[in-house]
Amino acid sequence: MRLVSADLTERDVDAIVNAANSHLQHGGGVAGAIVRKGGRVIQEESDRIGYVPVGGAAMTTGGKLKARSVIHAVGPRMGDGDEDSKLKKAINSVLDLATGRRLTSISVPAISAGIFGFPKDRCAQILVGETAAFLRNSPETSLEIVEFCIFDQEAFGLFQKEIERI
Repeated sequence: MRLVSADLTERDVDAIVNAANSHLQHGGGVAGAIVRKGGRVIQEESDRIGYVPVGGAAMTTGGKLKARSVIHAVGPRMGDGDEDSKLKKAINSVLDLATGRRLTSISVPAISAGIFGFPKDRCAQILVGETAAFLRNSPETSLEIVEFCIFDQEAFGLFQKEIERI
């Protein structure tokens, strides 16, 4: 695991993770930036997938991005109930999908900690903790690099603290 403060859309990895909504409509925030930079093909492929439940993940190509693919993870919105377990399910869906597709490197943002309102400290605890447990308990995984790409400086500090605990 590693931590970077960078533009997710510029990461040169097998896949970047998009914090998506269930209908995979990538209009604003990071999702909108991914489509603007990667091209309309990402939205077109997402439209063909259609719907992904909260806690699920789906993959499209990366279009013109440096990343070859985009994993669209649907995290919880605060207020929906049972948010912690839904976020745990979302990160594990990402890690399972990446492993199933034999990816070696992924870059993960602070899923649900933006416009979905999930507390940044709990987000860091869950994403880092679940990823560490997955890597520890999945010796067969193809993943060699799981990086957290955190642009927000407050969130970056929280992720750094969680990674140092491991």
